[in-house]
Amino acid sequence: MSGSSRIVAVLGPTNTGKTHYAIERMLGHRTGVIGLPLRLLAREIYDKIVAIRGPSVVALVTGEERIVPPRAQYWVCTVEAMPEGMGAHFVAIDEIQLCADPERGHVFTDRLLRSRGTNETLFLGSDTMRGPIAALVPEVQFIRRERMSQLVYAGSKKISRMPARSAIVGFSVDNVYAIAELLRRQKGGAAVVMGALSPRTRNAQVDLYQNGEVDYLVATDAIGMGLNLDVNHVAFSSLSKFDGRRMRPLAPNELAQIAGRAGRGMSDGTFGVTGEAPPLDDGVAQAIMDSRFTPMKKLNWRNAALRFGSIEALIASLEVSPDSEHLIKARPADDLNALKSLSQVTEVMARASDGQSVRLLWDVCRIPDFRGISHAEHASLLEVIYGHLHERGSIPDDFMARQIRRIDKVDGDIDALSKRLAYIRTWTYVAQRNGWVRDESHWREETRTVEDRLSDALHDRLTQRFVDRRTSVLLRRLKQKEALLAEVNDKGEVTVEGEFVGRLEGFRFIPDKAAQGTEAKALKSASLQALAPQFHLRADRFYNAPDTEIDFTDQGGLMWGEYAVGKLVAGAEPLKPMVEVFVDEAAGPDVEQKVQRRLQHFIDRKVAALFEPLLNLSRDEELSGLAKGFAFRMVEALGVLPRAGVAQEVKDLDQDARGALRKHGIRFGQFTIFMPILLKPAPTRLRLVLWALAQGLQEFPEAPPPGLVTVPVAKDAPQGYDTMCGYRDAGERSIRIDMLERLADMLRAEDSRGGFEAKPDMLSITGMTLEQFADLMQGLGYKAERGEREKVKATPVEAENPAPDATEQPAAEGAAAAENAAEEVAAPAEASAEATESTVAAAEAPAADAASDEPEVEVFYTFTWGRQRQANRGPRREQQQGQAKGKPRGKPQEGRGKPQGKKGGKPQGAKSFSSRPPRKEKAIDPDNPFAAALMGLKDGN
Repeated sequence: MSGSSRIVAVLGPTNTGKTHYAIERMLGHRTGVIGLPLRLLAREIYDKIVAIRGPSVVALVTGEERIVPPRAQYWVCTVEAMPEGMGAHFVAIDEIQLCADPERGHVFTDRLLRSRGTNETLFLGSDTMRGPIAALVPEVQFIRRERMSQLVYAGSKKISRMPARSAIVGFSVDNVYAIAELLRRQKGGAAVVMGALSPRTRNAQVDLYQNGEVDYLVATDAIGMGLNLDVNHVAFSSLSKFDGRRMRPLAPNELAQIAGRAGRGMSDGTFGVTGEAPPLDDGVAQAIMDSRFTPMKKLNWRNAALRFGSIEALIASLEVSPDSEHLIKARPADDLNALKSLSQVTEVMARASDGQSVRLLWDVCRIPDFRGISHAEHASLLEVIYGHLHERGSIPDDFMARQIRRIDKVDGDIDALSKRLAYIRTWTYVAQRNGWVRDESHWREETRTVEDRLSDALHDRLTQRFVDRRTSVLLRRLKQKEALLAEVNDKGEVTVEGEFVGRLEGFRFIPDKAAQGTEAKALKSASLQALAPQFHLRADRFYNAPDTEIDFTDQGGLMWGEYAVGKLVAGAEPLKPMVEVFVDEAAGPDVEQKVQRRLQHFIDRKVAALFEPLLNLSRDEELSGLAKGFAFRMVEALGVLPRAGVAQEVKDLDQDARGALRKHGIRFGQFTIFMPILLKPAPTRLRLVLWALAQGLQEFPEAPPPGLVTVPVAKDAPQGYDTMCGYRDAGERSIRIDMLERLADMLRAEDSRGGFEAKPDMLSITGMTLEQFADLMQGLGYKAERGEREKVKATPVEAENPAPDATEQPAAEGAAAAENAAEEVAAPAEASAEATESTVAAAEAPAADAASDEPEVEVFYTFTWGRQRQANRGPRREQQQGQAKGKPRGKPQEGRGKPQGKKGGKPQGAKSFSSRPPRKEKAIDPDNPFAAALMGLKDGN
């Protein structure tokens, strides 16, 4: 050391510009060396100096990285890797307070005592080092630097309330990952910085934070060692750490070193606690703010004058105690523990028989335990490396290749990649040692390439796991109060700033299901703000859309294409439903009102179109008295009324009143009073929805499939459901009311007291088998008596005179059909009925190739009226036989009640008509069972 060398200790709290001052001083000299506490920090300072002076004069030397250009003037190193005996003009040691660190303190103390620049030496660190430095380096000068900004204690904050540009500090990998995961869900993500990361991974993660892609950083206490980041707030998730041997509380000066990362430059910073960490004591918090800490008294020390005569001599020299009261013997470090372990191996002892071999063994023992598996495992690896170096002078290429090949895999999760990075660091360190491998440049490049590949993969995994890019992008743009650009494709997929955020279904935004909890809330908030213009554009398009693009569902929903945009709700009257729209609140009241008006217009027009006859009936001012009251009942019942419920009201109507009602298409049937045109599928579907709304049903029953004459009875349907469907329950099946009235016309001609059998026409119009028809008749009040008899085969004469087409009807039936205006409804049913009739006839026909002479047996049913006759209800034998008026017109008397096909009888279904015009009579009573027949004959003539 030159006697003219200037030694200066620049002391003070964090954010005083000490490192920046050291760089300026070093660049003022021709050569210089600066020792830094972390590989990450060394890389950061190296990049800064390269930016100033260029790469040709700047060297980087760490345990795992060595960049030494031929004309290197400035050396940036980790403290452990600082070259000795270079005679550099300038030497600086950063974070000199680490002399008190139990693990690495002895290295910093050695540099404090022995490293000097020929012109200038700087020691940078905390003011707590003033006493020991003054005692151990008498010629030192002190410079006190004050913090450039204020540091304020902010107390405890939940992570969900953590301000932006915050660093949350954890003291274990699991703790760091847990905090980062929580921040991803609640804040869009976080960058992760740990000392174990490679510089490449660390830099990539820091760039995420520095560039603003994420607003949060989760780190270990590595950020306290000079890493310069734009942090406004530092939060401790714990106040204790594992120091390699035990859990211990962090000292105030250690907390201050980390908390001081907040408020860089002239910006003030805050610090506090979060999670399970208890609040700081007032005294501790104040000490951190004032940078007042207990001065250090003793520094860790280990003898640097090593003796390599033998392993025993080396160990003894390493365990020498200091002779200064300001120094304390350091506890055994990993390298000394490894040396002691290998000294127990016979083969190692045999190899280390001279000074050169012992020195080589000590160099091998100084390989850091990057893997951290166990001391025994580490010692075993060192034994193998030492064996190769001692026996061959270098590590074999095939051995190196095998070790690297096992590690060179980029699949797996964060933990797997982190382990591989730790493993490759061992071989990177080996490749950096001079003379340990044959082709140094090849293996240095190979290990660096693998480390870079693993680093990139780890960065990707960290980003995938702990950064939700879309949420972070949206929240950042919202915070900056910038307009967000939203796009909606033809599938309704929403992207904001190019990130998929969910779907727009109608006028409701459905966030991506992958987002949960607070993340989903943040995503929805940002997305809805960006979607505001889209809502208005969509509302305009919807308002001008034709009615053909809008429809209602059986459950009362209102659809625009495939999207639900509202639902029907009960109004003041059944035919005046209201609408409730499905519009996100963020769309605004204008959009909501526009959608509401359009839907109300749609349903009003739909009701007006499908229920026009009913609305005309309600607006007919010519109706009065009982007719007007009955019209009100029809409107209230949506055009379908069971006759049993209004029997007295119907009886009270005079002929003029009934005629006025018939003008509106009302048919007074035996079982139901209805408007045939309202039995079509479209009005029936809407009628069911309106009825369910008026009844206050929670679940709306669906309409039966259109075109069916009978359907199974809905067991759990609410009362009145069959009527609203246009059906009447009868036994196990329900029959459509217009077809039921046609059947009733047929039944009037039968002897319901003496008994009659089903005719083919009856089976045809109902589309039923004989057994199903029997069940139906019982549901209508008849008794069905089952019997069997020998089947009578048709004679050739009968074969030449086939039965008339089932579509022909007697006059009474023709009149009923004329009165029934539901031709479109009945047409598919008749087609089905004809097919059924053909099936029945085919089933009754004898097999053409029957060889048996045994008589065939057929089943038949005899039907008789089974209920007590009420006024104007049920078949009336007296009317059928015409006791008051004579024979019924339009019906043949032959063969009545006889089985079809009986020998000597006329073909069933034959009809006779009279050409004589009907004589003048008084007005026809519509309740007369002959009314339909008489009206049919009258109209026919």
